[in-house]
Amino acid sequence: MIDHVSVSVRDLAASVRFYEQLLGVLGFTKLRDLPASVGFGKQYPEFWLNHRPQMQPDLETGVHVALRAPDRERVDRFYAEALRLGATSDLAPHVRRETYYAAFVRDPDGNRIEAVTFLQA
Repeated sequence: MIDHVSVSVRDLAASVRFYEQLLGVLGFTKLRDLPASVGFGKQYPEFWLNHRPQMQPDLETGVHVALRAPDRERVDRFYAEALRLGATSDLAPHVRRETYYAAFVRDPDGNRIEAVTFLQA
């Protein structure tokens, strides 16, 4: 099982502002604040931002991280908040398979962030 994930960002302060609001929709808060890394989570840092000022945005591939949402409404809120904060849509909320409901966005650095919930069959 995965314990935590890290994504690289060019502007740490701007990304912290972005992710503080976006991840708050899923119940995450900022738990660690280090000079070049910031960790978000519910009980411990599960999602880390790592400052990489020299990197170039990767809007073609980037990293893909899927975060569990408790229900469809939270997936929809995640998606709307991401767009409001300046993310781009990579795939609007929808049912992918019978019980898999997800939305995909790209953060300003090209990282593909997904919110997903599983519907009752």
